[in-house]
Order: sequence, then C-alpha cells, then structure tokens
Amino acid sequence: FGMLAINNGIALHGGFIPYAGTFLVFMEYARNAVRMAALMRQQSIFVFTHDSIGQGEDGPTHQPVEQIANLRATPNLAVWRPADSAETAVAWKAALKYREGPSALVLSRQNLSHVARSAEQLGAVARGGYVLLDCEGVPEAIVIATGSEVGIALQAVQNLQAQGRKVRLVSMPSTTVFDAQPDDWKEQVLPSAVRKRVAVEAAHADFWFKYTGLDGRVLGMTSFGESAPGAVVLEHFGFNAERIEALVGELL
Repeated sequence: FGMLAINNGIALHGGFIPYAGTFLVFMEYARNAVRMAALMRQQSIFVFTHDSIGQGEDGPTHQPVEQIANLRATPNLAVWRPADSAETAVAWKAALKYREGPSALVLSRQNLSHVARSAEQLGAVARGGYVLLDCEGVPEAIVIATGSEVGIALQAVQNLQAQGRKVRLVSMPSTTVFDAQPDDWKEQVLPSAVRKRVAVEAAHADFWFKYTGLDGRVLGMTSFGESAPGAVVLEHFGFNAERIEALVGELL
C-alpha cells in the first residue's frame, strides 16, 4: 500500500509519470491506493506481475484468481494484460498517453513467444481487442483470449482451421479499452451474429460471460490454484489447446 500511495503522491505533485511494480496478488494489500488513484483520476502506472496460476510453486496464496476482475471493475482504471512483447509495448505507450486515470499493466511470469502480426494488426492492438487470426468468410465460432493464454488459443484455432472449421481468434489485451471503442469496431471484431464463442483466461471465469453470452463457454478459474510448477498447474486446470478445441467442438 505504501509504495502505491507514494506513487499517487508523485502523480499529484506533478512533473513525473510514476510507476510501481509488485506481484498481482499483492494488489490486495494496495487496493485502496489503486482505488484512490482511479477516484482522483491520477496518472499512476501500476505494473502487476506473476499474473495467474502460472505463478506455480508459491501456491494459491500467491496465485491471483479474482484480482484481474477486480481491477477491470474499477472506474477510470485502464487495465492491460498483454500476450507478448509487442502488446506490452503498446500497453506501455497507452499508459503514458492515458491522462484520465491510472493504468494497470498485468504481466506474466512465464516466458511467452512472440506472435507475428501484420502492420494493420499492430495498429489495432491499441484498440484493446482485435482479430489476431481470421478464417475465410463468416466464422462459425470465435475464440477470445488474453495474456499468456493467447499462445494456446492460437494453437487451438490453427488446429481447428486445419480441420476445416471456420474459427476466428480475437486477442483482447484490454477489455476496458475495447469496451470504449465505437460500436462498429466491436461489431467488426465480435459480430453479434456469431454467438458460438469461447473465452480463455487463467483468471476468474465469470467476467467473460459478457462477451460469450449464454450460448458460449469460458475456460477460466472457479477455484483457487494449487501448489506445483506453473506448467503443471495450468495443465491440471485444463489450460491447453486440446481443451479449447473441445469447448469449441461442443458449440459446433
């Protein structure tokens, strides 16, 4: 709390754009400072790392589950959970430009592979959600992923497309920014006619139903994590390409 409160004090003084970092789960101790930054619309930047059950051996005391949803529910707070270095760079640029409140950059502990993008896709990252991998024609289903889960979602969608299924992958590094986009952009990325949707995030599942609707599926957390190596924990809770493919298959 003290560190993030000092961050806010520097922002209030002016002359600097302050940032501070800690594990995401420790946001609980600093929650009031985060809320006050948002309430005062101060340009504080909070960098929260070790953002999921992929934290691993430290166990459920250190593995965030509900914290990201808490941040996203905070008014005036721009929350970013990037999938790789490219989305992280865009998130930092957005945080430096955002003057209407604080920003939270939620980063992974795991090593994440770089995802190739076109120039158009790189430009679209700043809109919070965009089509990372499309299909021919109108999609039968859409997979929405964020952060470290984009990699396994990409693998799943590539496998489904190889099987002849028309599936689109949407990367959503910032739901708060995406929700503020014009309706035509949101419709372009998530067509309302395509109701077969699967959202994937190693965090609390409930948040994502506003994007998947009653007809969709969410691969997320509904319990606390477990103490084991990060890859083992993620596999234990079904965060893999095969599980995503199965969920899409249930809808198709």
